Formats: sequence, structure tokens, C-alpha cells
Amino acid sequence: MMFDDDGRWFAGAGRMRGHGGRGRGGHRGGPFGGPPFGGPPWRERGMRELFEERPPRADRGAVRYLVLDAVSETPRHGYEIMAAIEAKSRGAYRPSPGVVYPTLQLLEELGHVRVTERDDKRVYAITAAGTRELEDHRAEVAGFYEQSTDSVWDDRADELFELGHLVRRLVRAFRRSARRGRLTRETGAKARAILDEAISKLEALLDER
Repeated sequence: MMFDDDGRWFAGAGRMRGHGGRGRGGHRGGPFGGPPFGGPPWRERGMRELFEERPPRADRGAVRYLVLDAVSETPRHGYEIMAAIEAKSRGAYRPSPGVVYPTLQLLEELGHVRVTERDDKRVYAITAAGTRELEDHRAEVAGFYEQSTDSVWDDRADELFELGHLVRRLVRAFRRSARRGRLTRETGAKARAILDEAISKLEALLDER
């Protein structure tokens, strides 16, 4: 999972929104009180989104705390700061020069970093005021890195896509039944009971330590 220069996640967020109005065949809603099966929430392109994680957002204001964190232990020049953030996020986020250098200029103006020269490069070190600012936002920094590195996509993408195929099979079964007029309220209630039981078992399995 990757971020853009502002730390925003690339992947589309799978938002399972309800849709009002009539579905296909003129039926309003589904047997479970939601949108009709086969409507927009269940299109195949949305199945992948069911398993997408949402990495944290880091707008330009929040990036400055990542920069302060990067120079909190040792002074660094611009590209070292970018590399440090990329390494700490395990490759999930690398801010661009167009983000980092304006941020460094802002931090210098605020008195949160001081600048020296090293090998003809501007090197940035955190100040006491910058340290206080970082401590006030330490939880945000920790949360960003925790979520950006805790991605199941790194090692489990194939398995999750297989699970997605199983979900599609289930959805298609409901759609076939609905098209044939067999998805009555009674059938829907029985199906929901089966799903509730299956989901409870899966939750117990996945929550095991």
C-alpha cells in the first residue's frame, strides 16, 4: 500500500453505501432491509475493496511532525529525512522534495529546527521548541507509522483475494435466487441466520491468539 506526497492513501476506499429507489426488476430494497442484491454495492469491482486497509492520512500539517521525528535523534539533510520516513514506514510513504522542503522552511521559521551546513548541504536539527512540539504530537506520529506498517497486503494479498472470490460466489448465489424469484422473506431470514452463525464462528477463529 502506498501513499501520495501528502500521505494520502492511493487505494479506493470500499464504502458499502445503501442505495435508495427501486432495484432491478422493480423491487424496492432487499429481503434484509438493505439495497437489492445485484445493486451497486455488490459489483465485482467492489469485492477487492472489501479487503483493502485504510492507511492513515497525513496532510501537509501532519507531515511536519514526521519531519520533526526524523531529525529528533540526529541532524539530517532533506533527502536523509525522506529516506528516514520511508524506512520507518517500511516503504509505505516517502514524502517528495516538494513536500519536505517547504515543511522544513516552515519549521525553521517557527523555530522548531535549526540549520547548519555540512558538505555543502543544509542540515536540520531539532530545537527545544521543536522537541516540545513533537512530544505534543507523539501519538499522531506513532499512530501513523503503526497503521502504515501494519498492512495485511504485504504478505497476505493472495489469500485475501481468494476470500474475495468466495464472497463473490455468495453474492452470485443470492443474485441468481433473486432473479428466479426464490429469494423470499422466509428464505432471506434463513440465509441470514446461517450467515450470522458462520460469521460468529469466523470471528471466534480469527480472534484466537
